[in-house]
Order: sequence, then C-alpha cells, then structure tokens
Amino acid sequence: AITGRNEKRGHAVTARILESGGKAIFLRTDVRRAAECERAVIETIKTFGRLDILFNNAGVFYAHDTLECSEQEWDEQIDINLKGTFLMSKYALTGMIAQKNGVIVNNSSGWGIVGGDKAVAYCASKAAVGAITRCLAAEWAKDGIRVVDVAPGYIETDLNRDYLSNDKVRAWLERRVPVGRPGRPDEVARLVGVLFAEPIGFLTGETIYLDG
Repeated sequence: AITGRNEKRGHAVTARILESGGKAIFLRTDVRRAAECERAVIETIKTFGRLDILFNNAGVFYAHDTLECSEQEWDEQIDINLKGTFLMSKYALTGMIAQKNGVIVNNSSGWGIVGGDKAVAYCASKAAVGAITRCLAAEWAKDGIRVVDVAPGYIETDLNRDYLSNDKVRAWLERRVPVGRPGRPDEVARLVGVLFAEPIGFLTGETIYLDG
C-alpha cells in the first residue's frame, strides 16, 4: 500500500509494482490528518487482509536558521516528520496488536542526534522520532511488535541531488564520510527491507545509523 500526497508519483510507483507481478494500491494520504491516516490503514487491511509492516517515510525539510525559520515552516516539519509518524503508528498498531505481530520502521536522521546547520525544526522532529521509536518498542514488545529507527546520513535523492553534486560539497563529503560518497536511496530501502524480512525478535527500540 503506497501512501503520499503526490498522486502522480504514487500511481507511478503502484503501476511499476503491478507490472512486475505484485499487488499494490495507492492511497492519497496526508499524514498530518488523523482521519486520512486511519482510512489508509483501514483500506490497506481491507485490500490485503492484514497489516504486518509500516515504514514511516514521509518527511519534509526547509534549510533556514533559527531566526529565518517561520512558525509555518516549524509546524509543517513537526507535523509531517513527527506527528505523521505518531498517527500512522497509532492506527497501524490496532491491527498489529490483534494479530500479535508487526514491525514498524521509522525514518529519522543522523541530524536528530548531532544537530545540523539551518535545520532546527528538522533536527527537533527527527530527534523526537527516535524517542517515539523507543516508547513504542517498550509499550508493545509484549504483543510481538518490533519498532526500529533507521537514521540515514547524506543520501542522494531527487530533492538534494543538485546540492550534493556541487564540487565543494562533494569534496567535503569525501573528507568527512569514510566511504567517500553520499548514500543511495536503494541502500536505505535494502536496510529497511532486511528489518522487515528477518524475524530478529530481540531487535527493537534501536536506532540504526546508515551514514557511511
């Protein structure tokens, strides 16, 4: 079940899954809205019969320092990055608790621990995602539910490809990151896939850093 606000992208991803022989649906969802999160979970269970895994991957970032960060930008980053993680987890948990099984993976950031320049709201939201991860893991381990937090470093995506391709930034990354390059989205996806696929029941409440 693919969720998101970008309908064009959501339908395109769904089509690729269907063309490869899989089963998929797209559910337009704004994770800031409780009713839409609840509906997404209900429709997923209605379509597939159950909900075993949740990847909280919605996120937004505005590069402004504390004085430049507007109240609107603060609210949007907190609402999408943090509140969205809470709401989707809350509604997914209902089915997972009933079946005594489930895995939730939250996408945070290394900046949630070390902080970052021009990222006060983003860093605050991602630090809190780590706290949510630990709380949910402690609350629901007794029901067979694992909750893990993946904290990527610099990952080259559509949103930051131009920034990371800058010669000065590239040179800085080569000096700072031991592997000498930014990460790739597929590397994040592979790690998340392993966390879903492998029944490592003793692994919960942890933050796993993928930062090179």
